[in-house]
Amino acid sequence: MKLLRLIPILFLFIGVFPYENLVQAEVKNPKDYKVLSNTNKKLSIANVKYYLEQGDKSINNGDFDKAKDSYLDARKLATQLASFYSDLNKAFTGVDARIPKEMQNKGKASLQILAESNKRLAALYIKNEKPDVAVPLLIEIIRIMSPNTSEGKEAYKSLIQLGFVETNYKG
Repeated sequence: MKLLRLIPILFLFIGVFPYENLVQAEVKNPKDYKVLSNTNKKLSIANVKYYLEQGDKSINNGDFDKAKDSYLDARKLATQLASFYSDLNKAFTGVDARIPKEMQNKGKASLQILAESNKRLAALYIKNEKPDVAVPLLIEIIRIMSPNTSEGKEAYKSLIQLGFVETNYKG
């Protein structure tokens, strides 16, 4: 009988503590949970694209300093990603052929987005009358993408327009 009297007291005591600070993470299949997935905004190409979009919005609003910061963040992250994928590619070469192939594909994507961020940053520097800062970015585009790609050809045309080079490329 005494036990029955304690049950309402226990309910009152347990009910006093709020459940607001409890963390509840639900994943249908725990094996599918990935901290750095493609939709994550930390260490991914999606985050580089986000920085580029923020830079574009800042340019449309006329805030060139904020756009420059966004483009620099995009460039930095894309460079890091390309380096990480290259390191993993080298580490697994000869060990498991699937991993270097994946890292090569991801590395190409990160180099592509790096070239895009360099292009936007160089255009911003040219617009702000700082062509000496834009030249290394344009050269890096040609180096990482090759002169035969559309990005490389466009970067070389910009170098001609700036007067850094004079010979036309007919490739």
